[in-house]
Amino acid sequence: MFDTLLVANRGEIARRILRTAKAMGIRTVAVYSDVDADLPFVTEADEAVLLGGAAPALSYRNVAAILQAAADTGAAAVHPGYGFLSENAGFARAVVDAGLIWVGPSAEVIERMGDKISARNLMQDAGVPVAAGTREPVGDPADALAAVTEIGFPIMIKAAAGGGGMGMAVAHDAGQLTDQLAKIGAFAERMFGDGSVLLERFLPVARHVEVQILGLPDGRVLALGERDCSVQRRNQKVVEETPSPAVGSELRERMLAAAAQAGKTVGYVGAGTVECLVDEAAQDFVFLEMNTRLQVEHPITEAVTGIDLVEQQLLIAAGEPITFDPSAVAVTGHAIEFRVNAEDPQRFLPGPGAVREWVEPAGPGIRVDAGYAAGTTVTPHYDSLMAKLIVHGASRDDALARARAAVGGFTVVGPKSNLPFFAELLDNPEFVSGRYDTRIVGRMRG
Repeated sequence: MFDTLLVANRGEIARRILRTAKAMGIRTVAVYSDVDADLPFVTEADEAVLLGGAAPALSYRNVAAILQAAADTGAAAVHPGYGFLSENAGFARAVVDAGLIWVGPSAEVIERMGDKISARNLMQDAGVPVAAGTREPVGDPADALAAVTEIGFPIMIKAAAGGGGMGMAVAHDAGQLTDQLAKIGAFAERMFGDGSVLLERFLPVARHVEVQILGLPDGRVLALGERDCSVQRRNQKVVEETPSPAVGSELRERMLAAAAQAGKTVGYVGAGTVECLVDEAAQDFVFLEMNTRLQVEHPITEAVTGIDLVEQQLLIAAGEPITFDPSAVAVTGHAIEFRVNAEDPQRFLPGPGAVREWVEPAGPGIRVDAGYAAGTTVTPHYDSLMAKLIVHGASRDDALARARAAVGGFTVVGPKSNLPFFAELLDNPEFVSGRYDTRIVGRMRG
């Protein structure tokens, strides 16, 4: 095992990685921007290095500054967390070229799965189910219309290099297709430096369900259960649960097998996620994309399996054996995660500010992974996520009851917060029944 780990991230995920690393006896290094100097993760690391200004390009996306911090502190390994540079093949390659250990899959795997067209084609060729769509980039409206003749409307237009719910639009007719094709292409070029666009059959009624995979150095890929991520606003997740209420045992078996096959196809090593769209009525699924990093919602898998996924990431990166028996993984109970964001609970617009009061719920089956505390400030420079509230119960009903109490006991004063939305969701008959889909938030907000 390496002796020093640099965490190239901020907020709750940096704090969460630091916690496991310290428990394993690994010396920790945090890096931070000037506006994050007062956040808990900075003081909780054994050493902290100021990268630069608030803009991510000057700090959390500043490859040269991060590598210099690693050199100056004697770090032997780098964990990228999620977001920022976590799925940047160039950064992964630079870390390895600097003689450091990269905690994640290889740069080559990140590259292959980062392009949605490439990933989709790889999965289709490996026998993993995919929705009807294009195998080549589409830019010309005439080509797009010709493709839709075979695929059919409604159609999803996606930026090939997109992620995080960005760079997507739905078209229901030829006029919308032509209009959105141009808009998504321009957005993709501006945001990702790659204007490539693909078309895919849109499933209007679907669940967004992902499978947690863990690739071992010996070539085995484990599938550690699924997570339902269908509660979304602006195509971005806000609540996740496991097991999925939409997935029956036969479908679960097929999904887990397909996810493991997807990982084996690309030689995946480390923690990752295979995302799928599920047709609950038909009990069928199609591949959506692969995330080559730790997911925001990984704690609910930890809650029901008892496996510390960050610990396994660090062990695998160091060439050490994992600490659990792959043949004896069992899911116990039900877990739900709520992303506590600094945003208006009605329109979900960002609402940063100074945190005057911060009270976390506590008790059996309640976990809070927080990036902030009283006396800190949520700035407008980064994602609005302040904390993750994770609840675990013996059953889904138990988890819902525990969630209602925990949401009611979570106090954030200063920044806006979406906690009132969670209270509303937990009393929503559709959500409570478990029979909801990706449009639930839109229905709640009219």
